Amino acid sequence: MTTTSTSTDVAAGRTRGRRHPIDPRFALSRTLRYAALLFFLVVVLIPVYVLLITSFKGQGDAAAARAWNLPTVWILDNWHEAWVTLAPAIGRSMLMVVPASIISAMLGSMNGFVLSRWRFRGADIVFTLILFGMFIPYQAVMIPLLQLVLGIGLPSGVPTLIVLHVIYGIPITTLIFRNYYESVPAELVEAGRVDGAGMLRTYWSIVLPISIPSFVVVLIWQFTSAWNDFLFAVFFSSAQNGPVTLALNNLANGSILANYGASMAGALLASAPTMIVYVVLGKYFIGGLMSGSVKG
Repeated sequence: MTTTSTSTDVAAGRTRGRRHPIDPRFALSRTLRYAALLFFLVVVLIPVYVLLITSFKGQGDAAAARAWNLPTVWILDNWHEAWVTLAPAIGRSMLMVVPASIISAMLGSMNGFVLSRWRFRGADIVFTLILFGMFIPYQAVMIPLLQLVLGIGLPSGVPTLIVLHVIYGIPITTLIFRNYYESVPAELVEAGRVDGAGMLRTYWSIVLPISIPSFVVVLIWQFTSAWNDFLFAVFFSSAQNGPVTLALNNLANGSILANYGASMAGALLASAPTMIVYVVLGKYFIGGLMSGSVKG
């Protein structure tokens, strides 16, 4: 009995150790997929390459005909000029996007909780009207919005931009949080009610602590949207009190003879915060998007 069992184990081990031949069609399909991914990666990185090498070129060396060539002389003056010009605007952008993202995320979280768990009369209509704000082009309401802001007397610059980004961020944040809270088991909310917790206490003590994935998604989304906005910046701020996108535009068009190297360095500096956010929190962003996709 022992000899038979040993022989069987040895044969099974040989079978497991033997490599099965790879299907040529599968190998070809995998090679083509990797080749396509590599091609699209190169296409995406080509502008980054041009930006980077141009930022180290002098004005004469940064001609369009030599955009692909490496600098003949590597200089850092462009980065210094871009930083001196954009540093105050980068600080103002941070003062704008951080509170705007946090406030709109909190308001969207509360809206999403109410609309998903408090089925009052007309809740679906209210939700539809909130979502309608996502489909209104900024350009269509810019003139009336400017008249409203001037009539209210909001100060130009960061305060007005915070208010606008909070308001225009509410529809998307409400949608994300509502979808997420729909996937939260109803037993958790019912357990809070059994213990005597009201709606506010249930939200604060039970629902809010488990909302971290959606908060990551919303904060990244709002941070990126507010940081990259240019239209609001043009209408509701100036070069002295506006965000980095407006300062970058002024840097690129500040003189008749454009300094391409400084413009490219400025573009890289202006995009660095959003890039860092995505690199650091990218995996949490994907996880947060998927967390509310399955019910229960």
